[in-house]
Amino acid sequence: MSLVQRVTSIEGTDREPPPQLEGLFDGHGTPGYGTITTPSYSLRHQTSHQHSLRPQRSLRHVLSYDAIPKPEEPSQATNPTGGVAAYKISTRRRIAQVCFTVLACWLASGIVFGFAALKPVLIDTGVYRELCTAEELAEDVDVCYEQELRMNVFFAIASTTCNVSALPVGTILDRYGPRVAAVIGSISLAIGTLLMAFAFHIPEFDGYIMGNIFLALGGTFIFVPSFSIANAFPKFSGIIVATVTGAFDASAAVFLFYRLSYEASGGSFTPQKFFFGYLAVPVVIFIAQFTLMNEDAYKTIPQYESKLEKEQDATRDVHDSDEDMTENEIRKLRNQRRHRRQSKIEELDKLLGGAEERIHRVEKQEDRLAKSGVWGVLHGKTATEQILTPWFILITLLTILQMVRMNWFIAKVRTQYRIMLGSRVLARQINRFFDVALPVGGVVATPFIGLLLDRTSTATMLTVLVSMITAVGIVGSLPYLWAGYLNVTLFVLLRPLYYSAMSDYAAKVFGFATFGRVYGCIIALSGLVNLFQPAIDAMDHDVFHDNPIPINVVFAVLAFVFGTALVVYVWSQGRQVSKLQSTQMAEYERYSVILEEDDEISNLNLRA
Repeated sequence: MSLVQRVTSIEGTDREPPPQLEGLFDGHGTPGYGTITTPSYSLRHQTSHQHSLRPQRSLRHVLSYDAIPKPEEPSQATNPTGGVAAYKISTRRRIAQVCFTVLACWLASGIVFGFAALKPVLIDTGVYRELCTAEELAEDVDVCYEQELRMNVFFAIASTTCNVSALPVGTILDRYGPRVAAVIGSISLAIGTLLMAFAFHIPEFDGYIMGNIFLALGGTFIFVPSFSIANAFPKFSGIIVATVTGAFDASAAVFLFYRLSYEASGGSFTPQKFFFGYLAVPVVIFIAQFTLMNEDAYKTIPQYESKLEKEQDATRDVHDSDEDMTENEIRKLRNQRRHRRQSKIEELDKLLGGAEERIHRVEKQEDRLAKSGVWGVLHGKTATEQILTPWFILITLLTILQMVRMNWFIAKVRTQYRIMLGSRVLARQINRFFDVALPVGGVVATPFIGLLLDRTSTATMLTVLVSMITAVGIVGSLPYLWAGYLNVTLFVLLRPLYYSAMSDYAAKVFGFATFGRVYGCIIALSGLVNLFQPAIDAMDHDVFHDNPIPINVVFAVLAFVFGTALVVYVWSQGRQVSKLQSTQMAEYERYSVILEEDDEISNLNLRA
C-alpha cells in the first residue's frame, strides 16, 4: 500500500506557543514597562470586533509535500503564494474540474494496488512460467515458486515506487504547480502502459517490472496534485478531499474489472488489448491539462482569509493622491473603491461562507484539536528535532511493519489460503472476495474514519488501531474459511484507517510546517524496507515450507508490541502535554488581565 494515498486535510493549524512573558513585570510583581508583541486576534475576535489580549493559539498552514525546502525562501506551507482565485473561474467549470480530477484518480492513481486481481491473469497467460522447474511443470502446479517470487517482486517494486516517488513529486508540485506534475504523470503512465502492452505482445520482451514502475510513478504524479482541487470550493474542501481519497481506493478495481472482462471473454480480451486500450487514459489526462484544468492551483484558504481581512479595511478607500482632486471627484472615486472592495468581500463570503459560518468552522476545528490531546506537542521544532523523538521513532517502526505486512498479504492472498485451507477452490473464493472488498472497503470506510478522527483523542484512535491490527494478526493465522473472510473484511477496513490515522497523527504531532519532511521520511523508509518482501517470501519457502502461519504470527506479535509501546507513550505524554499547555495559557491569560487593568488605570489617570 502507499502512505501517500491518504491525507485528512490539505490545510490546518499549527500551535503557536504563548509569547514569552519576560519583561512584562518588574521585580516587585507589578506591571513594568517592558513591551510585548500581541499576536493577531483569532477569527472569532476579528468578526465580533472584541478587543482581547488572549493570544492567537494557532497558525493556519497549508499542507506541503516538499521534502527539500530552501532555507532561504519562505515555505509554501507557512507562506503560500500564487494561485488562481476561485471566484474568477465559473462555477460550472470548477465543477467539471472536480469531476474530472476524481475520475482521473479513479482510473489512474492507484491501479498497481489491484495486483491481487491482475495476478490470476498473469498466471493464466503464463507470465514468468519459463522460470518453473521441469518437476513443477510435470506436476502442473498453478504457480511455481520462482514464478510467484518474480511476480511478487513485480508488485513490491511498484509499491516502493509509489512511496519513494512521493518525495520528488511533492517537491515538483510545490515549486512548479499541478499542471507540470500532472503532465509528467500522464507521460509516465503512458510509458508504463506501452511497456506492459509490449511485454504481453512480445514474449521475449520482459517489460513487466519496468512497466509497473512507470504505472506507479504516473499514478503518484496524478494523485498528489489532485488534493489542490479542493480549493475550488473551499467550503466543501473536506468532502472533495474525501472523494479524491475514495477515488484512489476505488482505482484498485481497474484491474478487477479487466479480470472479469478477461474471464467473460474466455481469454480473448488479452492483456495486450487491455493495455493498448488503456493508453486512452493518460492521453485524455494530458489533453485536459491544457483545456479544462488551470495552469496553477487555486488559492488556499489562508490566502483568502488574508485577502478578506485586507478588503475589510475601509481606510483603503482613502489615497494620498485624493488631495489633488475636487470634493465631488474624491467622493465619486472613494465610492467606486468602496463598491469594488465590498464586491470582493461578497465574492469571498460566497467561497468561505459568512462570518458566522467561518466562526463555527474555527470553533469546530479548535474542539477537534483539543480532543486529540497531543496537538502541538512538537510544533515549532525543526524536522531534525522531531525525527529524533520517540513520537517519530515508534510510529515509523509500526508503519514499516504494517507496510511490509499489508503488501505481503496483497501479493500472496491466494497462495496463503491455498496452503492454509488446502484447497485451490476455496483459495480462489477468498481471492475473489478480496478483489471486490479492497476497493469497496476504502470507499465505505472513509466517512466513518472521519468521524473517528474528529471525535476521539489521538490515544484512543491509536488504541482502536492497534486492536484492529492485533485482530487481523490473529484471524489471519487461523486456517479456517470463516477466518479467511473475516480477515479480508478487517484488512480492507484497517488499511484506509491506518493511513488516515498516520496522516492525522503526523499533522497533529509534527505540524503542517514540517509535514513534507517528517511524513516524507516515514513514507520513504517504509517503501525502502518493503523491498525486503522477496526475502520474506524466500524464508516462507525455505524455512517454513510455504506455510504462511508462522510469519503471520511473527507479524502479529511484533505489531502488538510496537503498537502497545506507541499507545502507552502517547497516553502518558499526552497527559503531560495537556497540563503544560493549560498551565501556559492560564498563566498568560492571568497576566493579560493584569495588563488590561493597568491600561484602564492609566486611561483614568490621563482623563483626570
